[in-house]
Amino acid sequence: MEESMYQRLLAARKRLHEIDEELLNPDTMKDLKHFRDISKERANLEPQVEAFDRYQKNEEEYQGALEMSHDSDPDIAEMGKEEMKRIDEEQTALEEELRELLIPKDPNDDKNIIVEIRGAAGGDEANIFAGDLFRMYTRYAESQNWKIQMLDSYESEAGGFSQVSFMIKGKMVYSKLKFESGAHRVQRVPKTEASGRIHTSTATVLVMPEAEEIDIEINPNDLQVDTYHSQGAGGQNVNKTESAVRITHIPTGIVVACQTEKSQIQNREIAMQMLRTKMYSTMLEKQQEEIGNERRLKIGTGERSEKIRTYNYPQNRVTDHRIGYTIQALDRVMEGDIEDIIEALIHYDQSQKIAGEN
Repeated sequence: MEESMYQRLLAARKRLHEIDEELLNPDTMKDLKHFRDISKERANLEPQVEAFDRYQKNEEEYQGALEMSHDSDPDIAEMGKEEMKRIDEEQTALEEELRELLIPKDPNDDKNIIVEIRGAAGGDEANIFAGDLFRMYTRYAESQNWKIQMLDSYESEAGGFSQVSFMIKGKMVYSKLKFESGAHRVQRVPKTEASGRIHTSTATVLVMPEAEEIDIEINPNDLQVDTYHSQGAGGQNVNKTESAVRITHIPTGIVVACQTEKSQIQNREIAMQMLRTKMYSTMLEKQQEEIGNERRLKIGTGERSEKIRTYNYPQNRVTDHRIGYTIQALDRVMEGDIEDIIEALIHYDQSQKIAGEN
C-alpha cells in the first residue's frame, strides 16, 4: 500500500474516534445541522476504517503464515505458503476496495432532486423535445422505484413543454442523475417540418439536490409573494381562485412558481422548497468556483449552455460528448433505458477522482 494512502486511512480512523466522542456529548444534539453533518461524515468514514482494520489484521496473519512457510515440517510449510497466497489475494482486493472508498464523496448524493427542463433553441421542436426528455426521466425513475412529484409546468401548443419542473424522490437519486445538467441536443425531422429535413434543436436540463430548511435560511422579509390564477389542468379551481404562487427572492432575484396543487398553501410550500433548492444549488456553484477545478466535476460544469449530449434519431444514436460515449440504442434510451449512460458517467468521474488523488 502506498504511504500516502496509508496515512489517509490512519487519519480516517483518528477522525472516526473524534466523531464518536463528539456524538457522546449531549451538547452536540443542540446544533442539528452540525449533528447531521458529522453523522454523514461518520457514515462515510466507517466502511473505510472497517476495511483498513481487516487489511492490518491480514498483515499480522501474513507474518504468521510466513513463519509457517519456513517450518521444517513440509506439510506445515505448504500450509503456510497456501495461507500467504490467500492473504495476498485478499489484500489486493482490499486495497482496491479502500482506493474506491477513499474517493471524495459528494455530500448530496443521497438527496432527492428537483429537475427543471426547458425548451431552448428550436422553437416548437425544442419544446417537444423537452417533453421527450421529461418522459425519458420519468420512465427511468419508475424503473428505479423512485417517485415523481410535479412542481410546475408550461405546456407548449405544439406539444411538450416550454418549461417543466418536477421532483424525483428515492434512494441516492442525486448520485445517479447529477451529471444530467446541461444542454441536450436532438437531431431529427421535426413533427412540425413538412419538407422532411433534419433539424437540430436543444433543451436544457438543470438537476439540483433538494435543500432542506436546515441547509438554507431564508428571511421572510426578503420575499415577494404573488398569487395568480392557475393555467391549464386543475379542475374547478382554474381561473376562479388565485391558488398559484410565485415567490421572488429579492436579494438574489431568484423566481419560483407553483400551480400544481389546488390549495394556495400547498403551492406556497412547494414554491418555498423550490426556492431553497435553487439557492442551495447557487451556493454549491459558488463553493466549487472558490475551491477550484481540482474538486469540480471532471466531466463538465453542468452549465445550461454546455452541450453535453446529442440524440440523433436517423442513426438511432446517443452520444455523450463529455466522455466520448456512444450507444446505438436511442429508441431504448428515450423509453428511459439510460442506466448504461449513467454508469459510464459515474465510472469516468470516479476514475478521474482516483487519478487526481494519486
